[in-house]
Amino acid sequence: MTSNVETVESTDQLEYLNELPDEVEMSLFDHLEELRLRIFYSLIAVLVGVIGCFCVVNRIVSILEIPAQGVKFLQLSPGEYFFVSIKVAGYSGILVASPFILYQIALFVLPGLTRRERRLVGPIVLGSSVLFIVGIFFAYIALIPAALNFFINYGEGVVEQLWSIDRYFEFVLLLLFSTGLSFQIPVIQFMLGVLGIASSATMLKGWRSVLLGAVVLGAVLTPSTDPVTQSLLAGAVLFLYFGGILVVKSIGK
Repeated sequence: MTSNVETVESTDQLEYLNELPDEVEMSLFDHLEELRLRIFYSLIAVLVGVIGCFCVVNRIVSILEIPAQGVKFLQLSPGEYFFVSIKVAGYSGILVASPFILYQIALFVLPGLTRRERRLVGPIVLGSSVLFIVGIFFAYIALIPAALNFFINYGEGVVEQLWSIDRYFEFVLLLLFSTGLSFQIPVIQFMLGVLGIASSATMLKGWRSVLLGAVVLGAVLTPSTDPVTQSLLAGAVLFLYFGGILVVKSIGK
């Protein structure tokens, strides 16, 4: 008798978790209108973020120049620094607005998710945001200084270090954001594990392929060609991958 009651309760709980609490019939036009609204709000947030960052862009530029101690930057064409400022403000504005953009994405997809799936949205969004920021800091304090020191030491005593301000910020911004994106690996693993696409055991078995992929990823994502930066990024990718395996294993997958 007790077993039957527990079975009924378990079935009821399963049905409750699989329900769509806010299920509303919407036409294709309504979905497109909702998507347009979320995109519009996100673009407004990015615009506000860009304008705000442009107001303090000189301070942001000064912070990004810190890893290149001892290097003089040149403006090689009229207005070069102005366009660099716009580029830096653009990247920074997107970064500042990213929490609001993620919030808009969550508002768009939540009505179509069950209660069980909604429980995963918070950890995924939070984990993705934290890992992206950690990736940017890792690039700033480790990858960028390592790459710059390699190039500076390699040419020391032979060439004077006078760099184009535009080329330098192309290098720095690309490395920052590519590293932030590569730090999303544990989030992807978590989603694959929850959806039952791949288990922790399967992920562990593929470590050899991941090792090769980490080396290739380090070579592709780093705008420099120095082995130090590529090795650091490849090592970070491997660390994140095995950390992701532990996370998937901890949820019983």
